Amino acid sequence: MAGVLRRADWQELPGWREDDHALAWEPLLTSCKALARQEAWRGVCATAESLMKPGREEARRFFELNFTPYQLIHVDGGEQGLITGYYEPLLRGSRKPSARYRYPIFGVPDDLLVVDLTEVYPELKGMRLRGRLEGRRIVPYYDRGQIEQGHAAVAGRELIWVDDAIELFFLQIQGSGRIALESGETMRVGYADQNGHPYRSIGRLLVERGELPLEKASMQGIQAWARANPGKLTELLNHNASYVFFRELPADLPGPLGALGLPLTARRSVAVDPGFVPLGAPVYIATTWPLSSRPLNRLMLAQDTGGAIRGAVRADFFWGFGNDAAREAGRMKQALRMWVLLPNGFSVPKSDP
Repeated sequence: MAGVLRRADWQELPGWREDDHALAWEPLLTSCKALARQEAWRGVCATAESLMKPGREEARRFFELNFTPYQLIHVDGGEQGLITGYYEPLLRGSRKPSARYRYPIFGVPDDLLVVDLTEVYPELKGMRLRGRLEGRRIVPYYDRGQIEQGHAAVAGRELIWVDDAIELFFLQIQGSGRIALESGETMRVGYADQNGHPYRSIGRLLVERGELPLEKASMQGIQAWARANPGKLTELLNHNASYVFFRELPADLPGPLGALGLPLTARRSVAVDPGFVPLGAPVYIATTWPLSSRPLNRLMLAQDTGGAIRGAVRADFFWGFGNDAAREAGRMKQALRMWVLLPNGFSVPKSDP
């Protein structure tokens, strides 16, 4: 985290006193299920658990007494970054393929290797390489197009089949979702692994090609373009070589699982780059509501990650499940300032730029 944290005062956080910090309490306790195993977090987590369900003012005082805010900044001193949104989609599917349900959601293939070099190179902590064996060599794993063409060992790894290729693509971007089955039951799927290829934006490609104006390069705009151009869809999707594999999750979870393996909370969980923000930590965001100048200043918990979430001042706001969540997530792309709240005494490298 060197070079990106600047100690701040509470009054520097826009709208800090106006937010209802008690609404972040349950997600904080969720984070503590993972954080309490770390010495630096054990004390604040124990205090939080002892307070049970504090009111608005008591919750705010807890954070002010037990945490120190640090503003996340770029190495060049810039404070402004980008926030986008994501949600839990609902797809239609079947446990058996058919003419309608012909797009498989795959589990992790048997030939996918995950290489962790942390013991040899500690500076690579948190980074894992994906690949496959070719003779005695480890080579990059198959890209999206190759997987779709059947090159990967995915036969027999189908979890479910769905009826819409573009909806499946966006499920991979969201990282989790629900599948409404013909039987009437609902299946929940969550991120299991990824093929190791970096995320590439198909919206940006459509803008560069002149297929979509910039203001319509939202999720909804891309979906509309896909419906109108089915013959061009495969080539467009293959531009993003990244491919996500899933696992079936218990249907009664209170929310999709984030990077900590714990349920996310709608409008209080956010995805971050764990190279800059400790997973599980409280963060405070200062941005605006989608397509609006109305301030959106809120205490949240950094409980997830994402392939496109890279950098110090970068976040992805989890909106929850349903049509309203989809609408807000699809059009959220605006300026962000962000602070991470760390327990008093937390060992933070000197990082003022």
